[in-house]
Amino acid sequence: MMAMSEPASTSNKNFFPGLFPESMFKDAESNLRKFGKIRDLFANFPKVKVGATPNEVVFKKNKMKLLHYLPTAKDVKKPPILIVYALVNRPYILDLQSGRSVIQTLVGHGFDTYLIDWGVPSDFDRNISLTDYLEKYVKRCVETVKRESGCDQVTMIGYCMGGTMGAMYTSLHQSDIKNLILMAAPIEFSSREGLLYLWSDKKVFDVDKFIDTFGNCPADFLQWSFLLLKPVQNFFTKYINFYENVEDDRFLENFLAMEAWVNDNIPVAGEAYREFIKFLFQENRLVKGELRMANRPVKLQDIYCPVLNLIAEKDFLVPPESSAPFNNYVSSTDKEIITFPSGHIGLSVGSGAMKVLWPKVCAWLDAHL
Repeated sequence: MMAMSEPASTSNKNFFPGLFPESMFKDAESNLRKFGKIRDLFANFPKVKVGATPNEVVFKKNKMKLLHYLPTAKDVKKPPILIVYALVNRPYILDLQSGRSVIQTLVGHGFDTYLIDWGVPSDFDRNISLTDYLEKYVKRCVETVKRESGCDQVTMIGYCMGGTMGAMYTSLHQSDIKNLILMAAPIEFSSREGLLYLWSDKKVFDVDKFIDTFGNCPADFLQWSFLLLKPVQNFFTKYINFYENVEDDRFLENFLAMEAWVNDNIPVAGEAYREFIKFLFQENRLVKGELRMANRPVKLQDIYCPVLNLIAEKDFLVPPESSAPFNNYVSSTDKEIITFPSGHIGLSVGSGAMKVLWPKVCAWLDAHL
């Protein structure tokens, strides 16, 4: 009698021997785990916590709030720092997570730190101009910080569009500013290296008709403009990277925090947006010395305080060619450029920036107290 054969093994090695390599089964198992993780993620989506550093509101005007970050050091260093963020996006990118926070780094080094949170403009704010933002908002914030700190001057840090506004404010009110630090700030607009500079050209973009139609610059318009600057990375590579690393909890935490910020866009007050595009992107008035605010000329040569210009080497939003010339226009004798190998956002949240760049900035600040 023929002996009964043993049941076929279900191990990867013997299942359909020679037909499928063992690595295929390992990949299948890995993919099933990842799909399960994604399923669980969407079934019970975690609450993303952003804004790591404790703060208090010390001044309000309209939608704007001035935040003071609670000191952690026994001896608080002066003069205080006032951060002017862009009118676009939310400012918590500077305080995204513990360990990925410019604010936390500054406070941890003992600096008395304040930040302007512009809030979300409504249709009632469509007529707020750049002059209004500088003279009615930034100036009031500077006065509040000076009063709260007991100092006659502040160190101003301006990020992106906030850096441009910070340069304008300093040129008009140099006596208020002890030091000026710019982060990836657009200053020179004659270059057409970046797509935003091409898209905003007056030959193809009628900003008057755009704002007359919409009132404020819509948040969706701004978000899609930024996403389309790098479509492959933003629509494909990012999500492939997400899938490949979805089982890494630390990666997932960082990814979700960043996505929360990227998708948390806000509109820009119509008149301020109109002026920024027309006066700067299209007419380059700032470096030409032709810009006027509050019936006063805004001239970069009126800036003579110490200047630190931080430039992101791989910045596709504000190309280095737009930021670097700033130091050539000011009258400051104490001025420095630090070019860092990151993108626009990496300047504020990148691990390399946290480990290398911001300790350098803190050392510069210590030397300019």
